[in-house]
Amino acid sequence: MRIAVFGAGSIGCLIGGSLLARGNDVVLIGREQIGAEIAKHGLTVSDLDGRHETVPADQVSYSLTPDAVAGCDVILLTVKCTDTRSAAEEIARHADKDTVIYSLQNGVGNTPILREVLKGYPVVAAMVAFNALWMGEGRFHRATDAGLVLGKHPASHQLARLLKQSHIPATIASDMQAVLWGKLCLNLNNAINVLSDLPLKRQLERRNYRRVLASCVEEALAVMRAKNIEPAKIGKVSPKYIPSILNLPDPVFKLVAGSMMKMDDNARSSMWEDLQRGREPEIDYLNGRIAEEGDALKIATPANAKITQLVKEAFAAGKSPQMSGQELLEAITPQV
Repeated sequence: MRIAVFGAGSIGCLIGGSLLARGNDVVLIGREQIGAEIAKHGLTVSDLDGRHETVPADQVSYSLTPDAVAGCDVILLTVKCTDTRSAAEEIARHADKDTVIYSLQNGVGNTPILREVLKGYPVVAAMVAFNALWMGEGRFHRATDAGLVLGKHPASHQLARLLKQSHIPATIASDMQAVLWGKLCLNLNNAINVLSDLPLKRQLERRNYRRVLASCVEEALAVMRAKNIEPAKIGKVSPKYIPSILNLPDPVFKLVAGSMMKMDDNARSSMWEDLQRGREPEIDYLNGRIAEEGDALKIATPANAKITQLVKEAFAAGKSPQMSGQELLEAITPQV
């Protein structure tokens, strides 16, 4: 199986590098900066369980142009949501018609765009549950304890086997809509992490930040109920219980949410990394999507709407406002 990773950033390089370290046939397609790092230092992948492997530069196939997808059996699409359509157009120009495209992206709206542009191609939804950090010098680190979920397709069984052999847990699910909406509940914290400017673990240890996230998740669940969507469990906790757990006092939360907090001390959200690197945020596809759906369904979503506004202001300013949990809580609370 020849695999292309289209969008070789933090997630893409972590997955691609893990597969390469086990001798799989992989080509990475990404930007010049990461390509230059890998050419100089090789590609190193690590995780919070202590794995640390380096693929020498001369064993990494890295392309700056999307024509490298030609001849691949599978494309793992890991570009930002903002680049989905343009990436799909490039795939349509260069990929074989029987190439299977997996969308390993945040949000719930990518596969419809891909199927619209890539008519006739097999497009499969997938979900990345872990957090990856770009450490510089070609080093990419899996900072949380989770894996991948692949949608059903004949190619998924072989791909899942290769991923598991490469130290990336992988399962197959039949209802990917439920999985993606469940993941969206967790992704609502990406923006809060930007606004706090704290490592994820320290942010989630503070109750007021969790109360803000709980409000965002409650609004998302209300939207899902109106759309008759039952979000899937991501990890060990059903999304419907997440707000109650988040609202617990700090000492009780630490006892109850041990598995939720298994992450590196320096883990950050991908949106925080986007801010540091001057990239466009995915906020419209996460909290912004909940606010948009709420407007259409006449469901109040003040927390997600305010968080969306604050993140856009932060990216316009090029820096985090470093808001405390109390400040954020006051910001999302409608004034009477």
